[in-house]
Amino acid sequence: MRQTKTKKTASTRTVALLGFDGVAALDITGPYEVFSLPTYLAQDKAAPPYRIVLLADHAGPVRSASGLSLIADASWRKFHDKVDTLLVCGGPEMKPQQSNRQLLAWLRTMARRTRRIGSICTGAFLLAEAGLLNNRRATTHWSETARLAQEYQSITVEPDAIYVKDGQVYTSAGITAGMDLALALVEEDLGRDMALAVARMLVLFLKRPGGQSQFSTQLQAQTVEGQRLASLLSWLADHHHQPMTVEEMASQAGMSPRTFARVFVTETGDTPALHLEKLRLEHAVRLLETTGTSLDMTAQACGFTGHEQLRRAFQRHKGITPQAYRQRFQRTGC
Repeated sequence: MRQTKTKKTASTRTVALLGFDGVAALDITGPYEVFSLPTYLAQDKAAPPYRIVLLADHAGPVRSASGLSLIADASWRKFHDKVDTLLVCGGPEMKPQQSNRQLLAWLRTMARRTRRIGSICTGAFLLAEAGLLNNRRATTHWSETARLAQEYQSITVEPDAIYVKDGQVYTSAGITAGMDLALALVEEDLGRDMALAVARMLVLFLKRPGGQSQFSTQLQAQTVEGQRLASLLSWLADHHHQPMTVEEMASQAGMSPRTFARVFVTETGDTPALHLEKLRLEHAVRLLETTGTSLDMTAQACGFTGHEQLRRAFQRHKGITPQAYRQRFQRTGC
């Protein structure tokens, strides 16, 4: 996928996407579309906002993990143009890239030369191996956050973030979250109006509500589809904010409380009370990230009895208070 040639001027920012054989295609194509649209939307201007280049080990075809072939504009080994933003894409298998000493050295050099550097999905492992995430906050695909934290213990991994900005280093969550990150970078560069126009063209949220947690507890209803609790879990996702006891959940499932408790743990791995608390906590996270409502109102909107119960749930599951969480994440878009 080669960028249509446009006249490059001093005000055109070069965005380089780093790919490789086995890359996740959407890690490239998603951000590519986001960065390409401002040029289309600003046709009356002499200078295109972005020039996008796809780099790989060699110029030419790059075969993605899904089998889709893309065309790299140049080899990272031979690319010497000035780069404003470098984004490292991810894939299901990052070990070959992590063991490429020349690539790691090149990334360290580029980090000094570019205005900002970042990763999409498991591309974070390549930045981590290069030492670029040392003593920084970062995120990656929800299924890999624990491994990132275990293998690189100097990194403060934010498992629920859609994307994280720490200085000039950016990391995003899994695959489509690269588009969220790209939209945030467009907003930084060109303003909210342009970013919103791009989001509308792509039918995306400018700032997606919630974090990666929205893809965990609530989706358990799908993972147990066809089993005894599928209907109940779907119902809980819509009614968790209401006052509710385990006995009432059992009645909704058409089981005795004792049988319900046993089946629930077998099918979900959680007790009914813990599952309900997680749903409420995820709702609270979304409100803290996107609204300025008081803690009491937030707690009540999610089904907690008050801000003290909300505080205890946050301490148990996230190790911080709701106030600290809001201060930490509300302004970052994460």
